[in-house]
Amino acid sequence: METSDRILILDYGSQFTQLIARRIREQRVYCEIQPGTMKADRIAAWKPKGIVLSGGPNSVYDPDVPLPDPGIFDLDIPILGVCYGMQAIAHLCGGKVIHGIREYGRAELRIIKDDPLFAGFHRDEPITVWASHGDHVDEPPPGFTTIAVTETLRVAGFRANTRPIVCVQFHPEVAHTPRGDEVYSNFVFGICGCEPTWTAGSFINDSVARIRQQVGNSQVICGLSGGVDSSVAAALVHRAIGDQLTCIFVDHGLLRQNERETVERTFRQHLGIKLIVIDAAKQFLEKLQGIDEPEEKRRRIGETFIRVFEQASHQEQGARFLVQGTLYPDVIESISVKGPSATIKTHHNVGGLPKDMKFELVEPLRELFKDEVRNVGRELALPEEMVGRHPFPGPGLAIRVLGDVDEERLHVLRKADAIYLEEIRSAGLYDDIWQAFAVLLPVRSVGVMGDSRTYENVVALRAVTSRDGMTADWYPFPHDVLARVSSRIINEVPGVNRVCYDISSKPPATIEWE
Repeated sequence: METSDRILILDYGSQFTQLIARRIREQRVYCEIQPGTMKADRIAAWKPKGIVLSGGPNSVYDPDVPLPDPGIFDLDIPILGVCYGMQAIAHLCGGKVIHGIREYGRAELRIIKDDPLFAGFHRDEPITVWASHGDHVDEPPPGFTTIAVTETLRVAGFRANTRPIVCVQFHPEVAHTPRGDEVYSNFVFGICGCEPTWTAGSFINDSVARIRQQVGNSQVICGLSGGVDSSVAAALVHRAIGDQLTCIFVDHGLLRQNERETVERTFRQHLGIKLIVIDAAKQFLEKLQGIDEPEEKRRRIGETFIRVFEQASHQEQGARFLVQGTLYPDVIESISVKGPSATIKTHHNVGGLPKDMKFELVEPLRELFKDEVRNVGRELALPEEMVGRHPFPGPGLAIRVLGDVDEERLHVLRKADAIYLEEIRSAGLYDDIWQAFAVLLPVRSVGVMGDSRTYENVVALRAVTSRDGMTADWYPFPHDVLARVSSRIINEVPGVNRVCYDISSKPPATIEWE
């Protein structure tokens, strides 16, 4: 991404590395995650205004531990070390890092020396921070000064006396550090001198130019799912090349109620984009028959989608490029190209394409997080109904019908889910919730309807709040809303006699059930 002011994040495997990127981008400054072992000459060529060294699970004394190139200390670029990043700097610069006091959870930080990193903080006011470390710095390196302590650590932050290097032993990026955004703001603006130029408008202008340069006069196709990511990607490419783009929408029969109609109306009527719709519901259901294992469901759906899409794409003679709605977390999590972070799950956008695919990929959103994609969509005038919708999994309702998937069970879930979302919107709560959906459980329950005994399906409701989807809390619905949802589902959806509400947080549960 060509932009004047940007921050480089060196990744040492922390589960919070993506959060660092998000916090910095929230300041409207572009940043990027790269491997923690990136060489100093490459860093210099990238021309960052500042460098952040992330946390990580390693000890500086582990064999083959990832460490920064010592040459970065000679670049005269401001550096912020976070947790393991602090320990790595201390270790390389001659400080003392020891195994000792383990600290996990909230801690009280006390600033003992004024520093630009803590501009706006008071030295006599304890600050709540989030700690997560086993090793710690017991003595700062020569030429460094301690700037913060906690009750258990005599070095919870230090700074170089003559170079722009500052470190902290806590995680400013997590929500449990309430004033962490101020710490990153002080680093990005006060120490690095960045300007807040990373906006949806500037991204669109840069992307349009890059897309035009990449595809020239060639024909382009887009695999459209109807979700936020592929919709915004399609609208952005259409802004760049107009009628050179054709979208292909595969209806796999696993969509929510009226979803196909919404996609057709938005893209054909509202945006004027050429759209081909493939009805492949029967094909997908045949592949899913008798399959109840979640990963096998995903594999079969992904494989079938590729084959159906390939067949449809052959109709577009001369198309050289394929648009995908790949996002930055997809790239980081699926391929782990950005450092030693563990692969979390496989994303169909990144890992599911056939090796013999003849298309060149156009992935205009691969630098963005989800909230940034939504902002770009709004800037492109996509309807809020589409841009603001809750995340929806690529395999669709197949992983919300637990157990066997068939048309009858899909129909039950589709109706229950539609009622649930309708009531959430009616109560004015939709935008307060990160994600809400219904799940059809693979069990039946005894009930009474009229004067008769029933033995019917159980529907579970899920709704969570989250800042980024990495952690989530269950949403505390008003009781009257839950009561209304339950009553309507049981009365209006044949085959359901019991509704439950999931009050599990992430972790330990995930947001989706499968």
